[in-house]
Amino acid sequence: MADRVTVIGCDGSPLTDAARSALGAATLVAGAAHHLALPEVPAAAERIRLGSVALAARRVAAHRGTAVVLADGDPGFFGVVRTLRDPEFGLEVEVVPAVSSVAAAFARAGMPWDDAQVVVAHRRTLRRAVNVCRAHTKVAVLTSPGAGPAELGLLLDGVHRTFVICEELGTERERVSMLTSDKVADHTWRDPNVVIVMGGPVTSSEGGGWIAGRDPGTGPRGWALPDETYGDELGEGETEVLRAAQLARLGPRIGDLVWDIGSGSGAFATEAARCGAAVIAVDRDADACARTMATARRFGVQLQITHGTAPHILENLPEPDVVRVGGGGAAVVSAVADRRPERIVTHAATRDAAELIGRDLTEHGYRVECALLQSVELDTRAWTEKERSVAFLLSGELERRL
Repeated sequence: MADRVTVIGCDGSPLTDAARSALGAATLVAGAAHHLALPEVPAAAERIRLGSVALAARRVAAHRGTAVVLADGDPGFFGVVRTLRDPEFGLEVEVVPAVSSVAAAFARAGMPWDDAQVVVAHRRTLRRAVNVCRAHTKVAVLTSPGAGPAELGLLLDGVHRTFVICEELGTERERVSMLTSDKVADHTWRDPNVVIVMGGPVTSSEGGGWIAGRDPGTGPRGWALPDETYGDELGEGETEVLRAAQLARLGPRIGDLVWDIGSGSGAFATEAARCGAAVIAVDRDADACARTMATARRFGVQLQITHGTAPHILENLPEPDVVRVGGGGAAVVSAVADRRPERIVTHAATRDAAELIGRDLTEHGYRVECALLQSVELDTRAWTEKERSVAFLLSGELERRL
């Protein structure tokens, strides 16, 4: 095992005394090509081109001597430190940090970033990164080849966002561009780059917040809020008990895309968005779409609202992770199942209708559960019944996908 391993962050600034000292004593240096070309790298040191970090870590672990790993930005923030410290390699490292590329990008934009979400996009996680950009007003995306600004812009089709694209930060070729998401795919971007994606009401409170990212205390406490929270516009499939069960079955979270088909008042769509998920709300009624938009604005969440009749309107929507079908019956549920979301929930008024939907979900390969939900609201002043609702709740689940 190496006698000493030092990880040095590089942000374009001159190396610190500590970094120079560690590099001068190194018998092995790992880094990208531009790192290995630094004049401070000892001529006699073994050099490893940093492609696969895991392979480099094995070489470092097997080395007898003093090793240095050079990395762009802060190596402890979505960087090489995590891999080097993995128990597989048994390495203890010293870190000489640098300004992270995210901090540098926001500095170039002249903006605070304690209220931003930060995500890493590569080919496997690109769709989830895009969903975070749909759901949140300020997101920093650490990109990679094949999952860069152009791909982000293409997948955000129909969702207006402003991009601040920072290319090759800390180098002589550094360039910062600002344009709307619909124009991003028309350009070729240099790697590495960081993209700040902004949309909706980006505001900052006086004195700042108390937690990085979205403040979880925003809005009323709880989920599946009482019916009276939404006024008198809830439909029969939007009761508090039914919404609570639907949310529990779907479990929407950050990185998910939720379809809410038959959004009605927007109660379910808004509550899914309050969980951090991206939401596309669909309704054939223009007034329902307007109510959904008003509800989302009142609670300060981002929704994409699509006016049209399912199942035809669903054909061009991006792939969902979980879906609530609030209206349209078996035909819409079947069309949704064809798109293979991880989970689907819906409800039926009769057992026959529930059985029809359940059989179709089973034929599509879903594991189906059905429960009869009955709620009775009592007037606690006289303990008399005020309102009763009954519905069959159906849920279908596929094996979890990445």
